[in-house]
Amino acid sequence: MPEPLLLDSITRADASARGEVVVAGSHGGVYTASLALKARCRAVILHDAGVGRDGAGVAGLAWLEGHGMAAAAVDHKSAEIGQAGRMYASGRISHANGPARALGVAPGMACRDAVALLAAASIPAGAAPDLAEARAVLRPEGARRALVLVDSASLVVPEDAGQVVVTGSHGALYGTDPANALKADAFAALFNDAGGGATTRLPLLAARGIAAATVAAMSARIGEARSTWADGVISAANAPARALGAEPGVAARDFVDRALRA
Repeated sequence: MPEPLLLDSITRADASARGEVVVAGSHGGVYTASLALKARCRAVILHDAGVGRDGAGVAGLAWLEGHGMAAAAVDHKSAEIGQAGRMYASGRISHANGPARALGVAPGMACRDAVALLAAASIPAGAAPDLAEARAVLRPEGARRALVLVDSASLVVPEDAGQVVVTGSHGALYGTDPANALKADAFAALFNDAGGGATTRLPLLAARGIAAATVAAMSARIGEARSTWADGVISAANAPARALGAEPGVAARDFVDRALRA
């Protein structure tokens, strides 16, 4: 059986991904899907992230179909997000686009079996569109800190230390390095729970004194920081975040306002 290239985050895709069937621990949103196309993967299996609001967790599959790439997503109930090895070992397919279905990939299938079928996929031709994730730094009136909106936690920079960082990323640690939880010592950080289980960053960030919480996947579109901020409803929080009023059911915007003024 052909072996896939395993990447805990599709942001790690480089020249070694060209022509490979990739199993990546990232959610299946449009931007993450675009990175698979840009890397010239043969096919990609992402994580459905609980599917979530407006189907954002698998929106990239239809986008890739439009560019001729076979793609599928693993059910969040079958394997953790951010852990490609576990997705490959125990994941079950929940969604597949047209090119993947044409090769026999179907919901309920083991990820391993889907990989074997996707080895027959054609590598997409043509140039990949260059999609840019959003990063914005706002300074709301009365705030003591900046509000940093990043569609992906990969866009966090050292200068974000001490600020309030709102991401569109999932709240699970990808890979095994605790440093992957966040690239700067922000004052507070918000993530998406990707269907409920993506909260493993929270205790790691608590140990660094960072107030961190997740919003429910059905409340905000994963991959969109502005949706996390404007639409999100808190689903889980670490102790520093709870000290700022972050509890399940609290609007993300209310937690952010408190953190900005703390």
